[in-house]
This record gives sequence, structure tokens and C-alpha cells, in this order.
Amino acid sequence: MTDMSNLTESMWRVLITPSARGAWNMAVDEAILEAVGRSESIPTLRLYSWQPPCLSLGYAQPYADVDASRLAACGWDLVRRPTGGRAILHTDELTYSVIGLQNEPRLKGDLLESYHRLSGALLAALHLLGLPALAQSLSPQIQDGHSKGPVCFEVPSNYEITVDGKKLIGSAQARRHASVLQHGSLPLWGDLRRITQALCYDNEQEREEAAARLLTRATTVETVLGYRIEWDTAAQAMAAAFEKELTLKLQPANLTPTEVQRAEELVREKYGNKEWTERI
Repeated sequence: MTDMSNLTESMWRVLITPSARGAWNMAVDEAILEAVGRSESIPTLRLYSWQPPCLSLGYAQPYADVDASRLAACGWDLVRRPTGGRAILHTDELTYSVIGLQNEPRLKGDLLESYHRLSGALLAALHLLGLPALAQSLSPQIQDGHSKGPVCFEVPSNYEITVDGKKLIGSAQARRHASVLQHGSLPLWGDLRRITQALCYDNEQEREEAAARLLTRATTVETVLGYRIEWDTAAQAMAAAFEKELTLKLQPANLTPTEVQRAEELVREKYGNKEWTERI
């Protein structure tokens, strides 16, 4: 991992926000991104969850990947993320977001450099929970060999967090308003194959094969440990690891009134709007 020992302690916010719908969760991340970019808010670690379960599409992922009737039958929400990557079913998980200015020492450099630094904190959190996780760089051949399919957790990428070669945290990053947003998903328990029920496949055999393949490439905390870790326990580990690994002082806080107002606007205008969700 990148040497972080020469960092001066920095004050960040930590926001632990209630479970919410997908459109609200994505709107809040973007509202914070804008506020940080205007220097109205300090860098932020946000920890959150989703209710009801929500299928999220990557920024440039085709809406045609979604089987709308199956999604409705499952009772799941749908949202398009401001970050790239492929589909994730957000349920039974801890989601994190990290938001700060691009010149923040922990986030500066290109996407891979900043992701490498943040992966150190993510790894430390998993180690606190007893998970033997690793973050390794991948050769272009490995990445190209797994480039197909609509599901994020099928596809490895550089410095992805894995256990025994299976993806455990899927993360993505966006850079706007002179700021960096990285958010990611840590599945705590549950059947990862569920996501294939809401995606389009040519036939049911393809769906079944995709579901089986997913279990060979991804895992959950419960599967690795053999017992369930509750959301609050995982969140505490995440906050403690970020403080230690990134030399931070995390100040518990709430969204500002400006952030709440902007998030409400973004739900109406963007994340809760079909023009955004179905734009590709």
C-alpha cells in the first residue's frame, strides 16, 4: 500500500445516514460532492444502507440490461449512479462514500492512485472484522478476460478488495466540481445471485449460468466468516479503519440544510427521474 505515514492529521466528517431509497442515496452523495467542491463542507466519509433493495446501474450502463417486469415483481427500486461500472443490487450491505477535494492528500493523483490509498482503509476495516482480504493489481489480460456481463461483482478491476480471489467490495469513482466521489458496496450477507433475477438474459439457461458464475467470482462477509456481522459493527470498523489508516479525526455530523435541499432537488430532477435512469 501507498505510504501514508507522513500525513498530517486532518478533520473529516463522518455521516451515518438512515436507510433510504436509491434515488435519495445517490442524490445525497452528489449534494455532498457539490458542497465540498464549493468548500462549504469538509471531506466526508458517509456510511449508509438502502430500503427497499435497489438495483443501481453504472453511469454509462444501458438501461436495456434491466428486465423491468422482473424488477417490479421483486419489489426493488432502480437508480442510475453518477459513477461508472456495472449493476449492483443494494441489499444486506454496508455502503460507503468518500468525498473530498481533488487536492486532498488522500485523494490526489489519478483515479488509480487515489483508489489505491483508499483501499488501504477498506482493507484495514475488513481485517478488523476478521476477514483475510487483499487488494491486488490486475494484469490487462485478466481484466479483459472478465469484461462481459451486466453485473459489477462478476468483473474484477485494479485494487479491488477480494478474499480467496473473490470480490468482496465493489467500488467506483467520479470526479466533478473539483472534488472526488468514491463509493462502494460491502455485501454483509444474503444470496448474491438475486441480482440476476432483475437483469435481461437471452434465455433462462443463460440466467442460471450467470447466477452460478457469480458465486465463483464474488462473496459476502457471512460466507467468508461463517457467521453474520451486523451493519453497526461493520460501520464502526469502517470508521475506525479510516481514522487510523488515513490519519484522520472523524467528526460525527449531519447533512447541512443546504445539502438536504440540494439532495431533494436532485431526487426530483435527476435520480428519481426516468430521463436520467433510462437515458441510455
